[in-house]
Formats: sequence, structure tokens, C-alpha cells
Amino acid sequence: MARADGARIVVLVEGVSDQIAVETLARRHGRNLAAEGVTVLPIGGAHGAARYLRRFGTEGTGARIIGLCDHAEAHIVRRGLATAGFGVAASIGDLERLGFYVCVEDLEDELIRAAGPALVTEVFAAHGDLTAFRTIQRQPAWRGKDEAAQLRRFLGAGAQRKARYARLLTEAVEPDRIPRPLTALLAAI
Repeated sequence: MARADGARIVVLVEGVSDQIAVETLARRHGRNLAAEGVTVLPIGGAHGAARYLRRFGTEGTGARIIGLCDHAEAHIVRRGLATAGFGVAASIGDLERLGFYVCVEDLEDELIRAAGPALVTEVFAAHGDLTAFRTIQRQPAWRGKDEAAQLRRFLGAGAQRKARYARLLTEAVEPDRIPRPLTALLAAI
């Protein structure tokens, strides 16, 4: 929070895994966000957006605010932007014009689609998690389900797994396949 109070740009993201992915992508592009006066701030879910928009926006520190959110929470971010005086965002395009980029499901879904299931399972194997993933695939509730859905479930099921794989998958995805919400966000910084 202290770094964000003095930041020129505050990037609001829902969770720590989103923060890790944004910072990892910035490093891949040779950028030092801290040196640029940019702080990526996990806000503990979209419901905190309005509070952070007020705190760091024109009513607060005056930082430029941009962000990343999940599709299911986009309506919450829209409401937060309106409440904090940033304007009305009636569509995803409006959110982007206000500097907020929307992941189709969530960032994990975006990274899984960008990498493809084969690469994701290679990354799991390289980091000792392939056996645990195969165990989830054999569970009755997940047997026969779409592999991308199984991968998302696996990432969300383990303690700190989302945060760990946010970096690993962001590093593994080919540069031209990085999910659009991430590349658009980084370009907006």
C-alpha cells in the first residue's frame, strides 16, 4: 500500500496471481515497473475496486489507474468506476477505454488457452505437479471433462498453486500468444 500511495500509475488486479503475471510479463519485456513509478496492487477481488479507485484516483492520490478483471466481475468494476467518477462503462470496450482489461473467464483461463493444454502439462511435469494433476483428472467429478476445465480446477485447488503457476505459465507462453488482456494492460502502462 505504501508503494501504491506514491505511484504514478496504480494497476488494480483482483489477486496476487494476477499481480505476479503482470509483473512477470513486464520483466519479459525488459521493463522495471517500480522504476517507472508503477505499482501492481492486488485488491482481494473485484468488490474492492470502488474503494481503491477512490483512494488512488482523482479523489485520492491522483495516480492514473488501470486494471485487469475477470469477465464475471466486470459489472462490479463498471459500477466502481462510475461510483468513483471515472465514467460509465456500458460495455467491455468502454472498460478498455477507461483502462480496464477483461479476462474471458479469469487470468488462469487466458493463460491455459494461450499455452495450450500440452504446454501447461509440460510445465506441471517440470515442476513436480503432473501426478497431482492426473489424480484430479481421475476423480469422478472431473473424469471426462474438458482438459482446459480440469487444468483451471487444478490451478485453483492447491495452496498457492495459482500464484506459483502465474509466473511459470506467463514465462512459458510464446510472446506472440500472450493473452490480449495482459498485453493490452502492459501497453497501457
